[in-house]
Amino acid sequence: MAEQQQASLSSKTYAVGAEDFEFETVEQNNGIATVVRFKLTDMWYGPGDILLVLDGTEIHFHGMIGAVDDDRQALASDSRGSLLPATVQ
Repeated sequence: MAEQQQASLSSKTYAVGAEDFEFETVEQNNGIATVVRFKLTDMWYGPGDILLVLDGTEIHFHGMIGAVDDDRQALASDSRGSLLPATVQ
């Protein structure tokens, strides 16, 4: 008998306001964060889900969550559309 599939068949979107989003820049391009590390406290989200950082209706970051460690530190990447400054917050 085949093993039961453990992964979701569709990704979820983890949306957060830019004013509340705390992150560390892992990679940047021209002063804009393209890969960020952040604390993912909500257990409903994980690798393969989408991180969406909004300032009102403006999208500051839209990328896939690629990894989450045991301490719930997550990595996400947005190689084209990020507006997050490459800083440690």
